[in-house]
Amino acid sequence: MTGTDGRRARGDATRRRAARCAADIATTHGLDSISVGGLATATGLSKSGILTVFSTREAIQVAAVAEARRVYVETVVAPVWGAAPGRDRLAALLDAWVDYQRAGVFPGGCFVAATSAEYGRRDGPVADAVRALKREWLDLLEGELLVAGVADPAEGAFRIDAYLVAANTRRQLFGDDSALETARRLALAVVGSG
Repeated sequence: MTGTDGRRARGDATRRRAARCAADIATTHGLDSISVGGLATATGLSKSGILTVFSTREAIQVAAVAEARRVYVETVVAPVWGAAPGRDRLAALLDAWVDYQRAGVFPGGCFVAATSAEYGRRDGPVADAVRALKREWLDLLEGELLVAGVADPAEGAFRIDAYLVAANTRRQLFGDDSALETARRLALAVVGSG
């Protein structure tokens, strides 16, 4: 390995470690709370090392969203892709989402739920990344609801998303794990009521 390849590998490792830590922080304190100094303390990386791979705080925040998306796809979406499209895949997605919550993948619960309200009325690259992540999730739900024969997939996706966000909130505020099963049951009923 040449010196350049070694620097690139170290830079990639720093980028991944910092982005994952930033995503974790975003779920408990918000994307706005992320700072280079705080990230350096939390990861054990140097400020200069972080600034070498991320030129701005905004770049760190965008990377946190991208990392959260990667984790979400890996833990919730990809494992269920073999299920039959429509109701079966939707049920598998809901099971995977409940498992993702119970596993404590992010310390503050669902990244999408935590950051959507924070960036809902903002503009700029971070808000665009958060909005794109939420839209991608809603589009996935709508697609599965359409295949399942639900009359209004957009409304169905709205309802499912509302149930999941409410469950995340109750779990974070009250430690109420039963809310996860309630949300799953109500969300799956959208297919039957559509």
